[in-house]
Amino acid sequence: MAEGALLASLRVLDLSLGDGDAVGRILADLGADVLKIEPPGGAPARHAPPSVAGVSVGFTVNNANKRCAELDPDDPGDRTRLLELAATADIVIDAGTPGGAALFGTSVRHLAATFSHLVALSVTDFGTEGPYAAWRATDAVFYAMSSALSRTGPTSGRPVLPPSGVASSTAAVQAAWAVLVAYYDRLRCGKGEFIDFSRFEAVVQALDPPFGSEGQAAVGLKPPGQLWRGRPRNQQIYPIFACRDGHVRICLLSARQWRGMFAWLGEPAEFAGPEFDTIAARYAASDALNTAIAALFAPGSMADLVAQGQARGVPIAAVRTPAEALADNHFREVGALTDMSLTPDVAVTAPVGPFVVDGLHRGYRQPPPAPGTDVAGWPAEPSAVPSQPPRDGSSSRPFAGLRILDLGVIVAGGELGRLFADLGAEVIKIESPAYPDGLRQTPPGQPMSRSWALTHRNEYSLGLDLRHPAGAELFGRLVEGADAVFANFKPGTLSSLGFGYDTLRALNPGIVLAESSAFGDRGPWSAQMGYGPLVRASTGVTRLWTSPDAEPGTFYDATTIFPDHVVGRLTAIAALSVLIRRRCGRGPGGHVHISQAEAAINQLAEVYIGEAAKAAGLPVVTDEDAVDAVFPCAGDDEWCVISLRSASHRATVAELIGRAGLPEDRGELISAVSRWTSGQDKAAVAEYLQQHGVPAAPMNRAVDVAQDPQVSFRRLFTDMTHPLMDRPIPAETGPAPFTRIPRAELRPAPMAGEHTVQVCRQVLGLSTERIDALITDGALFAHDNS
Repeated sequence: MAEGALLASLRVLDLSLGDGDAVGRILADLGADVLKIEPPGGAPARHAPPSVAGVSVGFTVNNANKRCAELDPDDPGDRTRLLELAATADIVIDAGTPGGAALFGTSVRHLAATFSHLVALSVTDFGTEGPYAAWRATDAVFYAMSSALSRTGPTSGRPVLPPSGVASSTAAVQAAWAVLVAYYDRLRCGKGEFIDFSRFEAVVQALDPPFGSEGQAAVGLKPPGQLWRGRPRNQQIYPIFACRDGHVRICLLSARQWRGMFAWLGEPAEFAGPEFDTIAARYAASDALNTAIAALFAPGSMADLVAQGQARGVPIAAVRTPAEALADNHFREVGALTDMSLTPDVAVTAPVGPFVVDGLHRGYRQPPPAPGTDVAGWPAEPSAVPSQPPRDGSSSRPFAGLRILDLGVIVAGGELGRLFADLGAEVIKIESPAYPDGLRQTPPGQPMSRSWALTHRNEYSLGLDLRHPAGAELFGRLVEGADAVFANFKPGTLSSLGFGYDTLRALNPGIVLAESSAFGDRGPWSAQMGYGPLVRASTGVTRLWTSPDAEPGTFYDATTIFPDHVVGRLTAIAALSVLIRRRCGRGPGGHVHISQAEAAINQLAEVYIGEAAKAAGLPVVTDEDAVDAVFPCAGDDEWCVISLRSASHRATVAELIGRAGLPEDRGELISAVSRWTSGQDKAAVAEYLQQHGVPAAPMNRAVDVAQDPQVSFRRLFTDMTHPLMDRPIPAETGPAPFTRIPRAELRPAPMAGEHTVQVCRQVLGLSTERIDALITDGALFAHDNS
């Protein structure tokens, strides 16, 4: 058990057959005792490619820090032993159709019904019910159906698949969040939960959600409610420029940042107008502006341009390869990388994990042991953690009674607060009159952005100036009665405002400070200005987000929000783990800090380990027969995805298109299949292939997702109304379809300072006269409801 483990009292029985392994790894990183059950001889996933030194990289990554025991499904005694383990576990995780529990003649749904305390998680591609319940997916299928594929690639022509691995890792994070929420609720009320978890729905919710937060630039370019049906049109929002030894990317959002760039250009008259302080004006002039910047950057080196840009206040980053990113001393210096043992003689460089709590990485400690190394049992009696049912006996939401002060901004910060607010926490959004949240930005004449309405529902807005002495005093009083403070400022900002973790802890020893930032709060990169596009460039993700058919230096990640949504959930998982530690009496509060850069490399850990192995001269064995490709279909710019992962998949497709077999060459294969798909309806192609066991999917646009048959059947979205919106907006109502935990309320997102008077009266006990005086003095501001 890791020293200071957050989830030390948590027993997790892992029956997964592959797709759920990463969920247990997250819980194991945070200190849970995760017992993986394998059949005699070990799980088949131990041999899945890619592999190094004959060891599966994916299995090693996703099963690190676990114990591994063997049980024989054909042995009656082992079947009984499995039930005994479930009866004394806190959480059971299963994955697959059928899952590991089915081998023992049961199911996680049955286990949840049998043991009322148990939190049971079933992980399948599309859920256990609905028109797609029998469908099979790959990451490529998830990208197509979630709308991520339609929003990447060039503005016309064949769409570009995001890097493989991002979708599966995103689903694992969402599943870990859902199962921890249910466990926290069990601590509250003593009742277990069954979660019918769909990886597809998780990707829709947490990768690039069509109904969720967008980047600040996108918010400023379109009105609320507008969903673009065409192909990407904003690939130059965060442009990339060639330079002497590679490429750099800039990310100009604020007027101050633009002025730094304008001065760097030599203040050309054609860009001197005040309108260029806005994103919209710069985007409208992007052809001429980017030509000027390209000429400026061409003779420079990546290192020199980054240094100059940072000195001028221009957000800029080098576009590194994955190997270059891992070779940079930043990740080693902060402890984000380790040597992962594959065999006694072979170790590879690997990301440790994304969680940093109380200044320590909570991640990789040891590889999975050999099959059957551990006894199929729990090593100690469980800790006694009494539940605390609500006083009125009602089935309130899991986080009812928690008070959170939310300083988070834009996507990663906004998502964090919403995740807790949706589940019943009292989230007080602290808003500054001088530094409004980027999601507040709207086109002229629009009172609220769609992103703000979706991201800050169920929250309260308190207009308060932390830089004002009286405002700081009020915030300190709020901290004394709060459970957590959320923020995602540049490192050092909170301390400069007088509320670093030590100060918060002195005010309230039980407080949880949960932060995220682009590059973390320590190390050589920590002082850099950072946004998601710069994180992707710096870490190598941008270099992976391309196509073999693309022109050199052409990358297609400008319109994704990755990893912001995932970072919000990772921060939520870590914060909730600290709250669980506090509730179980094993410690006070704690300090969480999640680095977006570290989150990114951990989401693609298999890819990065493979790159590190190649750089070390180790052979990496991949599945050379695997093909994930995008194919044209009948209609205007309509496409489908087909994944060929076995000889039977190839034979099925070959028969369908009237060939004896498919070409071995990837390009020739795509051409041959494309000649058939181009005359077919995309949905019909997917339906036929799925019926014959081949993973395939139509490419959905954002506007298609809410009407998708599986999404509609499982009620993933509900219509959310807001008095400032002219039509309802589809909104998710929970991290997963719980059996007992109620769906989220949908109270409208507030205007800035809308609840200032209410919070000051009810929480701080201030009189009307005192509140009015503080507003007059500038310590507070309130929305004018007249």
